[in-house]
Amino acid sequence: MSQIQIPTLEPRSHFGLTEIPFTREIDVKDRWPSTHLDEVQADLFRVLDQRQSAALIAPAGSGKTALLRALKENLPEARYRVHYAKVTSLSKRDMAREIALAAGVAPAGHYPSLLRRLQDRFEATQIDDGIRPVLILDEAHDLRPDVLAMVRILTNFQMDSRLVLSVILAGQPPLLAMLKRDELESVTRRLTHCAVLRLLSRGETRQYMEHRLRIAGSRQFPFDEPATDAVYEITRGNLRAIDTLCGKSLEIAAQEGHPTVGAATVVTARQKLP
Repeated sequence: MSQIQIPTLEPRSHFGLTEIPFTREIDVKDRWPSTHLDEVQADLFRVLDQRQSAALIAPAGSGKTALLRALKENLPEARYRVHYAKVTSLSKRDMAREIALAAGVAPAGHYPSLLRRLQDRFEATQIDDGIRPVLILDEAHDLRPDVLAMVRILTNFQMDSRLVLSVILAGQPPLLAMLKRDELESVTRRLTHCAVLRLLSRGETRQYMEHRLRIAGSRQFPFDEPATDAVYEITRGNLRAIDTLCGKSLEIAAQEGHPTVGAATVVTARQKLP
C-alpha cells in the first residue's frame, strides 16, 4: 500500500520569512499604520478624554477588535481602567453578571443590587483612585434592546449630574439600526460620537498585504499584480478575509514550489477555504 506524500515546504522557509504571515496573533505595535484606523482611534480617545461615551460600527472582519485592543493599549494606565466584555444575546441579569466579571465585582445577587454594586465600583474607581473607568461592550449588535437600555442606568450617577463611566458600544451595522429605535433614544442620546470602520480600498489592500509580509520578515513582495488584484476582488477589502486568503495562497504556492503567488493560486486557495 503506497504512502501519502506529505508536502514538506511551508511558507516561512519557502519565502524566507521569520514569522508565520497573516496570523491573527499580532502585537499592537505591529498593527498596519492606516490613516483611517488611526483617525477612528483618535476620535474615540477624544470621547474618552471628555468622559463621554461612543459607538463603534464596523462590518465583520474590518478590524474592530484589533482597533479596540490598540485603543486599550494606548490609554494611559495611570488615568484609565478599561473593562472589556464580549457580549451575546443575554438577559439583563446575565449581562450585568458579565459586566461584573469584567469589572472585578462579585457577580451575585438580583439585578438591581448588582447594578448598584457596579455603579459603586465605577464611582470608587474615579473618586478613590482618581482613575476614569471605561467599559467596552464588544459585539453589542447581539444585545437585546431591553438589555442595551442598561447603558442608561449604568451611566446615571447622582441623578445624572456627574460623568463617571464611559461606555464604548462596538458592533456590526445592525447595532446602528438598533440605536435608532424609539425605545433606545435615551441610550443614543448618551453617545456623543459614532465612529464607523470601512473595508479597504484596492490600494489599501495591497498596502496591508505588504505590511503583514514585511513584519513577517519578507524582503520582497511574493504576490504578483494579478494575484494582488484577485485578493482584492475576492475579499473586497475585508481584513479577516485577506489574512485567511493570503495565508492559504502562500501555503499552496510553497507546497507547489512556486517562487511567487499568481492569480491561479489565489483562486485555488479560495476554493480550498470554507
